[in-house]
Amino acid sequence: MFIKQLYTGCLSEAAYYIESDGVAAIIDPLRDIDSYVQLARERKAEIKYIFETHFHADFVSGHLDLQKATGAPIVYGPNTETSFPIHLAKDGETFQLGKAAIEVLHTPGHTIESTCYLLRGENGEPHAVFTGDTLFVGEVGRPDLSSGNLDKEELASLLYDSLNQKLASLPDAVIVYPAHGPGSNCGKNLGPATSSTIGEEKANNYALQPQEREAFIKAVTADLPAAPSYFPINARINKEGYDSLEKILETALIPLTPADFKKWMEQEDTIILDTRSAGDFTAAFVPGSISIGLEGRFAEWAGSLLPFNKPIILVTENGQERESVVRLARVGFSQIHGYLAGGIQAWRQAGSAIDLIIDVEVDELAMDLPYDDHLVAVDVRREAEFADGHVRGAVNIPLNELTDPGSMANIDELQNLYLYCGSGYRSVIAASLMKRQGIHNLRNVLGGFNAIRLQQGIEIVKDSSVLN
Repeated sequence: MFIKQLYTGCLSEAAYYIESDGVAAIIDPLRDIDSYVQLARERKAEIKYIFETHFHADFVSGHLDLQKATGAPIVYGPNTETSFPIHLAKDGETFQLGKAAIEVLHTPGHTIESTCYLLRGENGEPHAVFTGDTLFVGEVGRPDLSSGNLDKEELASLLYDSLNQKLASLPDAVIVYPAHGPGSNCGKNLGPATSSTIGEEKANNYALQPQEREAFIKAVTADLPAAPSYFPINARINKEGYDSLEKILETALIPLTPADFKKWMEQEDTIILDTRSAGDFTAAFVPGSISIGLEGRFAEWAGSLLPFNKPIILVTENGQERESVVRLARVGFSQIHGYLAGGIQAWRQAGSAIDLIIDVEVDELAMDLPYDDHLVAVDVRREAEFADGHVRGAVNIPLNELTDPGSMANIDELQNLYLYCGSGYRSVIAASLMKRQGIHNLRNVLGGFNAIRLQQGIEIVKDSSVLN
């Protein structure tokens, strides 16, 4: 028996390849399916099943493209309704996988159709359970992303039963393979590891401790952060279907000359997305571009900040065009209409105008703070991060709110804005969005708060009202 976790860091997502005696199954595949097909080919195995734990909200699954490539059926658990053919599994149904078997455990709570898959070894004993978003390391799936009509308290009550009746009763040695690791928005506070055991979770996971139903419901529904705005869009795509990735690549990977690029720019709704690193972007970029670098949580921020119904043209590092498109497609973007051939160098060589963002070191911020009456530090981190420590007098405008026209209402055009985030990635995105709104008197603080808190001469304060 062979199990491989295929982990994608920028989405904190884990897909799984399981194989026994030349027969393989894939659980929760990403939209780009080549790695699964190639692995099966290398191991001379046949992909016989595609198992989905639920309708994913944070990425578009590869179930349809993988089904087309392999002929394997798409398996969902009970209470699933789709716009495409699936094998609707029954609770307790078993699928033979070579000399092993996979048993369906319907575990509603994260969503109504959420299902775990118990892998039994060749001796029939439980070996591992693939828990999707039902159970994470140190956490459970948030109950406010339902694909049905239940509220979060009703789903949390279902989750209580699923955990106690289906998962906690498994042997302690059973390996837990969740669909996500740290950084995912599908749970409140996922642990640092990407796998565990039932015994470890019963010992350490607050949601698996002995407790009354009402106490559990209160714990898992408290302090839920706002879900990214694109989550309902991705869940709907996964339920209703989508164009193949190859079809998207055909229209997206069209090289555009600077002249062709400008024609697209003349269209009012066109989004110019620059996927180069934050440092390269600040040095020179096409005016009006939005920076979301591939080096960070690219797909998540693209889904949260960009419209899905407007055309996108790309500026990338040479050789990163396909990667940029694939990562956009992973969260449901399909209206991508080409990339700037030759990148920013070709743009400059054509004599086209460029823009830039001034980067400043933290020592310059420290020197300017006491003497510049117009200086305003703008912290674009989440509210909880801001509350846990920020520059005294800083204004908190979380990055995910910057697409709201009213987010900059209190910013005066005479102010000198010094933007910072945690490390410098989000602040460059924020600066590019502000530039598009006509705010140009800004600077990006290199190293973000990680560097600021180490700098002498900058007073750091906390907001106890939020922390409590």
